[in-house]
Amino acid sequence: MKIYLAGATGALGTRLLPLLTGAGHDVVATTRSAGKAAQLTAAGATPAVVDALDADAVMDSVAEARPDVVIHQLTSLSGTLNLKKFDEYFAATNALRSRGTENLLMAARAAGTKRVLVQSYAGWPNDRTGSAVKTEDDPLDPTPASAARQTHAAISALESMVTGAHDLEGLVLRYGAFYGPGTGWSADGDTAAMVRKRKFPIVGGGTGIWSFVHIDDAAAATAAAVERGAPGIYNIVDDDPAPVSAWLPYLAEALGGKPPRRLPVWLAKPMIGDQGIAMMTSTRGSSNAKARRELAWTPTYPSWRKGFRALNG
Repeated sequence: MKIYLAGATGALGTRLLPLLTGAGHDVVATTRSAGKAAQLTAAGATPAVVDALDADAVMDSVAEARPDVVIHQLTSLSGTLNLKKFDEYFAATNALRSRGTENLLMAARAAGTKRVLVQSYAGWPNDRTGSAVKTEDDPLDPTPASAARQTHAAISALESMVTGAHDLEGLVLRYGAFYGPGTGWSADGDTAAMVRKRKFPIVGGGTGIWSFVHIDDAAAATAAAVERGAPGIYNIVDDDPAPVSAWLPYLAEALGGKPPRRLPVWLAKPMIGDQGIAMMTSTRGSSNAKARRELAWTPTYPSWRKGFRALNG
């Protein structure tokens, strides 16, 4: 099968590409940097240097590839996340979620592509009321924190574009919080360093519920979705959504650090803003039942408990 992988040098793209080429797929893999083309060639792909925000360039690139499947894994993240400036941090990624997605969908249609897989996020965008664990049928948060409104809107727009593209088989893959090689949650990543230094406290009761997924499990689910699954939304998360009060002390211990500090909401809010408070106290987890069933996907790390223990291994 011919696959066009947009964003092949990111955290997920890097883990996904070998699975696709290893399965015998013919992959055209994109990067914005000509200096990374050799990396893609070494992984068995045909490199394409293209700016996803350049509609004409995307149209030409996809037309030349003539893929059966387009996979959108484009992000633009660098530096340390500032929760008070959440939208500012994700601004470039949000452009890829909106204009980049629109460009790829138009190019896919013009090239006769049948199937499109697009990255989204499972976790803080969920409705923060009602059940602790949400399915794909549950709505997104109607009142996101003020610092995350633009990012929430970009995610919502992306999902609407893909699920509304009835002339394509559009699948939205809502990934949980990534951890593992190449992520900030790797043993030598920025987040792990913060946890070891006790700079990642539990805020309030730590009642915000998070869903995680190991980066390799996310890649495996995406590879499965190339050929399986009806159009729609899929939560790509592990089996074990859990509150911050459970997973953060466990992660600290797994990394060889001391237990995290605890801060009251009133003291933490000036430091992490309303989005940080929401993520720590009121966010909801996600169920992976649909992805397990329809993608025939079984995560190697069904719980962050097993996965966090493997970080130092």
